[in-house]
Amino acid sequence: MDTEIKRYNRTARMIHWLSAIVIIGMFAVGLWMVDLSYYSEWYRTAPHWHKSIGLLLTGLTLFRIVWKFVTTSPEIEGALLEKRLAILAHGAIYLLLLTIFTSGYLISTEDGRGIDVFNWFSIPGAGALFDGQADKAGVIHSYAAWGLIILAAGHAAAALKHHFINKDNTLRKMIGASK
Repeated sequence: MDTEIKRYNRTARMIHWLSAIVIIGMFAVGLWMVDLSYYSEWYRTAPHWHKSIGLLLTGLTLFRIVWKFVTTSPEIEGALLEKRLAILAHGAIYLLLLTIFTSGYLISTEDGRGIDVFNWFSIPGAGALFDGQADKAGVIHSYAAWGLIILAAGHAAAALKHHFINKDNTLRKMIGASK
């Protein structure tokens, strides 16, 4: 009986693609948001949505990390160096996401106010934990977001390389297709 896992399970695939779409969207909105003027109709709405979606993505990512440890995944394909780089890249993606979530929280709660998530619930604020918290966390947030986008582009390029050049199942495993 063949027990080898041939593709990622449906939950892992859905979380992966939903996260990818949300991350790209949040990055684009974040770039646009920093140039909003006080008089823009989006000045308050865009940050509210950005924070709300960011906190929902935080929850989804934490669930994803747990899901990754409690389910079985297919083996990484490629040469030994490619496998090691893939493991490092995935770890770096999770680390950057957690950095973005933490820094975003620190930016938003420096004044002690909580973060309202779409008027559904509120996450309590921590207040100022160190001098210049929002500014310092903002710099970290920006660099981590750029790092994540660059790493995600490399991740996508590697998947396409495996699909079109190596002609292996790397991309098929994440879209749920069979060879």
